[in-house]
Amino acid sequence: MAKIGKLVREVEIKSDINLVYEIYKHKPNNSTVIGPIQGCDLVSAQWGGSGFVILWRFIHSGKVESAKEMVEEVDDELHKIVFQGDWRSVGEMYSLLILTINIEDMGHKKLVIWTMEFEKVNAHIPDPTPYLDLLCVVVGDMAANFLKRL
Repeated sequence: MAKIGKLVREVEIKSDINLVYEIYKHKPNNSTVIGPIQGCDLVSAQWGGSGFVILWRFIHSGKVESAKEMVEEVDDELHKIVFQGDWRSVGEMYSLLILTINIEDMGHKKLVIWTMEFEKVNAHIPDPTPYLDLLCVVVGDMAANFLKRL
């Protein structure tokens, strides 16, 4: 029997929230300057709107893995992007992976909130927590990298 789950992580950033949002919306391939990200290629459509497909290559647990994601939703008002993924490296364990990034300016705090919704092929599969942790490290490193450039 499949098990549906949801994980949420917040990363506090010091950089302008619009910079991080614009990277994920229009230039996710610029994130390849960040440690574990090895590549990000546009597979179909155009950067910036719903429906574009990207292929990520990244290092996880010492090996190169990949994930193909389609952007399902882009909401400029909420600084929100929803990705539905076909994560090749974890595809046999999860029948569904949906990632949502929300970037919020709460006055005294600027947060990147990652939400990962998933469906396991069976109850014995572990939650995809290490992948969510990797996303948090990348966005934290990315925000720090922007500060160095300012």
